[in-house]
Formats: sequence, structure tokens, C-alpha cells
Amino acid sequence: MRLVIILLFCLLSYASAEAQRSSSTLSKNDILEVMTAVADWQIEHQHNVKHHPLDWTNGALYTGMMQWAKLAEDTKYMDWLLDIGWSFMWQPYYRMYHADDIVVSHMYLDMYEIKKNDNDSYRILAPTKARLNYILENPSKGSLYINYSNAQSLERWSWCDALFMAPPVYVKMSKITGNNKYVEFMDKEYKATYDFLYDKDEHLFYRDYRFFPDNKLEANGEKIFWGRGNGWVMGGLVSMLKDMPDDSSYRPFYENLFKEMSEKVISLQKSTGFWHASMLDHESYPNPETSSSGFFCYALAYGINSGLLDEEKYRPSVIKAWEALVSAVNKEGKLGWVQPIGEDPKNVTAGMTEVYGVGAFLLAGSEVIKMLY
Repeated sequence: MRLVIILLFCLLSYASAEAQRSSSTLSKNDILEVMTAVADWQIEHQHNVKHHPLDWTNGALYTGMMQWAKLAEDTKYMDWLLDIGWSFMWQPYYRMYHADDIVVSHMYLDMYEIKKNDNDSYRILAPTKARLNYILENPSKGSLYINYSNAQSLERWSWCDALFMAPPVYVKMSKITGNNKYVEFMDKEYKATYDFLYDKDEHLFYRDYRFFPDNKLEANGEKIFWGRGNGWVMGGLVSMLKDMPDDSSYRPFYENLFKEMSEKVISLQKSTGFWHASMLDHESYPNPETSSSGFFCYALAYGINSGLLDEEKYRPSVIKAWEALVSAVNKEGKLGWVQPIGEDPKNVTAGMTEVYGVGAFLLAGSEVIKMLY
């Protein structure tokens, strides 16, 4: 009798899991097909992109393209990334301290892990390692009060986007080298930014100090929390947690921050599945915004896959988000509704696209497919 009960329980659990999986119309082929279309469209139109290939915009694209390249059966995506790296001899962009100019190293260090047994793999690692070593040996004394007329105020992580751009590179370098000096530096700088820009009541980041409530508010009287800005933070946390050892003494802080932000983010998702340019003023910014939605979808799916977030609670949100993102892709593979380069909420149109939005989309797809299959 006991064996019958156990078998019945197992069958019911299996049926429940299958019903949950089939509750979405998503199939693995559907996900792979739309990711292929979006990646191919971007590569085919990359000649129209005006940003420098090592610019932060493209660096974010490469981060997503790398995750897609690992999934795709066609090697052309990995070859495309290799060509970019070798074209610039794996150098980060030109500003020594600026977080935006190290984000390209997300892709470089991923590539190093893939190619580390090749005879010339040291060429992939060396430029980024040299950049980080210089910064560690000569830390900036810049202020966290951002001021575009004072370049030194951009040497530290004085804007929340920077938490995607730079910290994951330090964590990955620590993982590759086994040297904790990189993550130790990262932790100190990250927590300085956290203490300065994180609203501990709202569980969201201000883009920079100019958006503190004493300085300005949304039209509806709410605090200004930029959708993509907080998406940058969540995306960066995922990259860091993926490379930070489970027993790292640094890890609990970042896990707790990730969970805290996830709880807030899910509460602000619209019934359409999208998030908007402004986290707290959807009426002023009624249109969907896909770069923030892509990063949030990526982060929440990772949270489920890693066991950090409760699947029953968060899975419906992820599925809605992915289906919404797919609806923003036209028949040629162009992703729309991406807010242009900026630093605060702005209205978006269906025809707007950008390379970092594609990067976020590919990151989201890479985790959604793991969650579902």
C-alpha cells in the first residue's frame, strides 16, 4: 500500500510539472528560432551601427551574443565574436578607469575560458588583466557625485549602469586567476555605490545622485527609478553570481540584494509582461521598453534556475516577460521598443532598436530556455 501511495505521489508530481510546462505555448524550437532571427538581424545590420566596436553599447551586445553562441549549433556566432576580439587584439576601450570601457571584457573573459587551452590564449587574457591590475594599484580618488564636466567623477561607479559594466569583469578575473584581490576591490567599490545610490525603502537604484528625490520627481510625484538602469544592475548581479563561488564570503550580500530587487521588480511588471522606462510612473511612459524587460526577464529566469527564487512565484512572470519580448520582434528579426541611449526614463516607439537591447534579449532567451528545458 505504501509503495502504491509513493508511486501515485510521483505520478501526480510529474503530471503537475508537465502541466506547468505545457501551460506556456513556448517550445524549445520557438525560442531558438526567434533568438536566431534576432541575432542574425543584428549581425546583418551591424554595419549601420555608429558606435565604436569596443563601446559599451556593443560590449553589452557581445555579452548576450556570447551566451547565444554557446547555445547555437551554428559556429558563425562564436566566429563573429572571435573576429572582433582579434581585430582589436583583445584590448578594452580607451579610458583607463571608466566602467563603460571595460564591459567588452565580459566577452573577452568568456572567450578566454573557452580557448584557455590554446597556445595563444594568453593574448586574450593579458590586456584586461593589465587594465585591472593598473586600477587596483592606482585606485581613483574620484567622487561619486557624477559631473560630466569633471572626468574624474566618471572614474568610480557613480551611476548605476556601471554596476553591469565593470563588477562582473573583476569577479570573472578573480575566478580565472584564483586571486581574490580583484573581487576584494570590486566589493569595496560596489558597496560604496550601493550605499550611495540604493534606496533601501524602494529596493531600487537611482541612476545617479541627480535623481535623488530632493532634486527631482516623476510627474506623478513618485521617485525616479529608470527601468533600464535597474535592469543593468540586475543583469550585472546575474553575471557576478554565476562566477562567484558558493562558499565565497562576499556572496551573501549579492544574493540578498538580488532577491530583494527581484521581489520589487516582479511587483512592477505590467499585465502585458513588459516593464516600462519608468519603474514607478507608467502613465507618463505608457509604452513598453524592451531593454529593461530583457534584463529583468534574464535575471528572474536565472533566479529560478539557480534556486535563488521560488519557481512557483516567479515562473509565470518570466513566461509573460519572454512572450512580451518575442512580440516586440518583427518578421525580419528586428527587436523594437528599445529606449535609446540615455540616463533617465524617456518615451519609446515600436521602431526604436539598439544593440544593447539585443544583448539583453539574447541573455533573457539563454536563461528562459534553461528554465523551460
